[in-house]
Amino acid sequence: MALAILLAVLFIFSRGERAARRAKMPVQPQVETLQTTQITETQEDMEPQISEVTEPIALELLMGKIDPAKDPLFLAVESKFANRSGMFMHKEAYEAFMKMHAAAAADGVKLVIVSAMRTFNHQRRIWNDKWNGRQVLEGNINATSIADPVERVCEILRFSAMPGTSRHHWGTDIDLNSLVNSYFESGQGKRVYDWLQQNAAHYGFCQPYTAQGNNGQGGYEEEKWHWSYMPVSKKYLHAFKESVGYEHITGFDEWETASQIGVIERYVLDVNGECK
Repeated sequence: MALAILLAVLFIFSRGERAARRAKMPVQPQVETLQTTQITETQEDMEPQISEVTEPIALELLMGKIDPAKDPLFLAVESKFANRSGMFMHKEAYEAFMKMHAAAAADGVKLVIVSAMRTFNHQRRIWNDKWNGRQVLEGNINATSIADPVERVCEILRFSAMPGTSRHHWGTDIDLNSLVNSYFESGQGKRVYDWLQQNAAHYGFCQPYTAQGNNGQGGYEEEKWHWSYMPVSKKYLHAFKESVGYEHITGFDEWETASQIGVIERYVLDVNGECK
C-alpha cells in the first residue's frame, strides 16, 4: 500500500515538472500566417504604376506640314518681341519666352526673335534657294560650284536643315538677335549670349547646336542664336525618333541623299545632350 502511494506521488510530481518546462519554452511564430502576409505585401508593392497617357504627336506637326495660324497649339508672336510680324511659336514656348524676355530686359539685355516656327514649305524655299545658288552659303560659297551632290548637301547642312527635319517646324525653337556667330563674340551681342548662357535654362531654354564635339553634339555647326524650349522640344524629339523615317523625307531638291548621309541620326537626333 505504501509503495503504491509513493509511485502515485512520483508520477504527479513528474507531470508537473514537464508542464513547468513547457511553460518556460518560447512561443513559436505562426510561420504560415507570416509568410502569407509577406507575399501579399510584396505583390501589392509590385503593382504596375500607370503613367499618364498623352496624345500622340502628329507626323504633320513634326514635319512642319501645318498652318500655325489655324493650329490651336500656336500663337502669333507680338511685334514687340520680334524684328518682323507674321511669326508663330508653340504657345508653351511663347509663354516661357515672354517671361525670359522680361527678365533679360530687367538686366538691360534685349532679346529679339528673328526666326520662329517655319513650315515645311518655308524650309523648302530656303533649301532649294541654297541648292540652286539663289542664296549663298556661309563663307560666300555658291552651292552650284560644288559638283558632287553629297558634298553640296553637306555644305548646306552646316547651317540649314533639310525640309521636314528642322526643329523650327515644332514652334519650340527660335533664333535670337542675329544669324551670325561673330555677333555674339563682342559688344552687345556678347552680353546677350552671356546672359542666355547664365539664365536661359531657368526658363526652360537650351542651345541645341553648340561647338561640334561639345556635350555629345555633332551634325550642324554651332549656332549661338538658336534656342529651344526643352519641356516641349524633348517630347517632339522623342516622337520624331519614333515616327519619322527616310520614306517621309521627300519633296525638295536632292532629298534622295538624306538616308545616304544619315540626316536623322547625324543631324536631327545628334544635338547638345542638355537638349535631349
